[in-house]
Amino acid sequence: MITTSTVLTLSLAKAFGVYMIAGGLSGLLARDRWEAILVNFREKAGLTYISGVFVFTLGAAIIMVHNIWTDPLAIFISLFGWVAAAEGLVLIAYPEPLLKWAASFVRPGAVRAFAIFTIVFGLVLLFLGLTGRAGL
Repeated sequence: MITTSTVLTLSLAKAFGVYMIAGGLSGLLARDRWEAILVNFREKAGLTYISGVFVFTLGAAIIMVHNIWTDPLAIFISLFGWVAAAEGLVLIAYPEPLLKWAASFVRPGAVRAFAIFTIVFGLVLLFLGLTGRAGL
């Protein structure tokens, strides 16, 4: 059992775990959809911009409520927020390099490996969130 600083850390670990499992399953079951999403992001500047605003807002909200650096799980959750905020800003200001990098993953072997990694990492987060306890 892992001990972390707050119940919020455990709750966010569960939420991010489920999110990562769903995203990974999407990569395994609907690889073509990932390709279509990237095409849409490249072709529709408004979609990229609005997505950037949403991702930045989500990341900023996580930072505001969980900027905790006391233990490994709390650090990961805080980093998740900071990375989301940075990704959102990049999608707003200059998305092309990020979209080009993301497109490099949309190959059959790469998508499968990334999806499996995401599912496994999501399962770990979900497990830690469900079995951990708060109160360092």
